[in-house]
Amino acid sequence: MAMKKKEIIVGVCGSIAAYKAVEVVNHLTKTGINVRVIMTDKATRFVGPLTFQTMSGNPVAGDLFDISQDSPPHISLVKSADLILICPATANIIGKLAGGIADDLLSSAILASKIKVFICPAMNERMYNNKIVQSNIGKLKALGYRFIGPRWGRLACGYEGKGHLAGVEVILKEVKKILK
Repeated sequence: MAMKKKEIIVGVCGSIAAYKAVEVVNHLTKTGINVRVIMTDKATRFVGPLTFQTMSGNPVAGDLFDISQDSPPHISLVKSADLILICPATANIIGKLAGGIADDLLSSAILASKIKVFICPAMNERMYNNKIVQSNIGKLKALGYRFIGPRWGRLACGYEGKGHLAGVEVILKEVKKILK
């Protein structure tokens, strides 16, 4: 009997770091992992869905009310997935998850799943260090969500600080550890 191919949902949020998610998806796909991408509306302003569709070989999801599926997309997308990777994760998605808010396809899919979720924050250092964001991160960690990064680096505002998306190699290493 053939082993089931590993499947990952990559959630892409609206951040300049979204372009690095393309590289993550490309590497995961090259290693034989079935990658399904869910993009937030704001993510599509940074990288087009066609780019992720080309890299993953799968259609990109983004519409919570897509009726072309047999079941609601937030349920059908996660039922066969082994892991969810949010890359990049904004303060917005972190806050939504910590508050149990499911108002788009990505947040709904995560809250409807019972699988491991990895969160790769990417935001301005001031936002990352904000007490509310740190409280939300602490709450999610206590609930079993795992975080990869962020790291120190050049931020979109031109300053250096902690808030830069973790390196692609670091993200891939953590994901592969869990999938083994």
